[in-house]
Amino acid sequence: MKIHVENLGILKQAEFELGDLTFICGGNNTGKTYATYALFGFLYQWRHFLKVQIADQKIDELLNNGVTRIDITPYIEKAPQTLKQGCQEYTQQLQRIFASKPVHFNRSKFQVDLEREKLKAALYSGFEGKVGSVKGELFSLIKAENDKTLVVSLLLDKDKTILPPELIKDMISDNMNEMLFGQLFPIPFIASAERTGGAIFRRELNFARNRLLEEMSRAEKEIDPMKLLFKSYQDYALPVKVNVDFTRQLESIAKKDSFLAKSHPHILNDFSDIIGGDYIAGGNDTIYFKPSRKQLKLTMDESSSAVRSLLDIGFYLRHVATKRDLLMVDEPELNLHPENQRRIARLFARLVNLGIKVFITTHSDYIVKELNTLIMLKQDRPSLRRIAEKEGYHPDELVSPEQVRVYIAEKSSIKRKNKTRRSQCQTLVKANINHELGIEARSFDETINKMNEIQEAIVWGTDE
Repeated sequence: MKIHVENLGILKQAEFELGDLTFICGGNNTGKTYATYALFGFLYQWRHFLKVQIADQKIDELLNNGVTRIDITPYIEKAPQTLKQGCQEYTQQLQRIFASKPVHFNRSKFQVDLEREKLKAALYSGFEGKVGSVKGELFSLIKAENDKTLVVSLLLDKDKTILPPELIKDMISDNMNEMLFGQLFPIPFIASAERTGGAIFRRELNFARNRLLEEMSRAEKEIDPMKLLFKSYQDYALPVKVNVDFTRQLESIAKKDSFLAKSHPHILNDFSDIIGGDYIAGGNDTIYFKPSRKQLKLTMDESSSAVRSLLDIGFYLRHVATKRDLLMVDEPELNLHPENQRRIARLFARLVNLGIKVFITTHSDYIVKELNTLIMLKQDRPSLRRIAEKEGYHPDELVSPEQVRVYIAEKSSIKRKNKTRRSQCQTLVKANINHELGIEARSFDETINKMNEIQEAIVWGTDE
């Protein structure tokens, strides 16, 4: 999946591809967060913008005959155009995604391109869905594998079907949307750079919400709660809102188990080793941290900044994670010691090898260098196997260059669309990756080399 953006914040023109493990590196104010938030917003809301049109004739057949058959071949052929139109509609909403002024996005463009072969996969994949209401199941949608026909059948007597035809059309359209695109877009989960504050003030957020609802119940005139709640969040970008809402709901989230908790508990043990304990959901909107081998529980404001910065990631891993996910982390190095930055990089690699895609922005040379090691050790050479064994690297932590995409947010000479000459502008430059040398990350190398030069001058310099 490739993403193309133009005039998005400081990014004048850029293209990046989503890999199993995707890194965007670079200095401050270079466009990393713009690219991240725009991608998250699309993956989080694509169902609102990609619309499949169902002919009225098919709805009439369903209501009159109790069944209709839809050939999905034309929809596959139109899928690129459907996706293009959906991206255009999404672009018009970027000011809402970023909680900014529309004028800042007047010339913006956001486009997602999918491989045609992946789009065609829906022709051969099976699909089964049911749509219901308070009265029971209304109709089913079934497409057998290697069959190009979707069969839609009423499950209620047609005389009892009281839903308007337009609503039925929308329901079928939503399911068609899911059948065509649902397996192509990962489910995003984001841990924004603001997550540490959310961990500290989650009780206050819940108190403010409950107080608002209490005041509404006492109001003399009817108040739309959604409008009030939306208004209270409208000054924050969508990823921050979603992150805050997740943090507010940790007690209910803790009642579920992820596939990692059920089948791969060693991943959770590794995470517990990184934070030095475990999170516990208590009563009264309180989340505790229990340090390993100690008989005490700490609240979030009593815990270290590292524990707070990894709170939502910890709950995600233990209670939410699925194999279709894209875990997006803005600056995973926040408040982490260099050794734990290395360990979190290794944890991300293990998640990738279990089927969870990972997308991060980072300033950390430790994380990038550790990823280098994981790539370079992924070779069938006896010397490298000995190094991996000596240093405690497991085979499931190693990744191949084909799995990884790394981009440097910086100024570079590129040829912009509708321009005849190349020009310098802020963009994302794809870093070279290979087995022998790992990642060529100039963003960090230049800074480190400069520091080394200064220190060598200090040590070896002489007074005249």
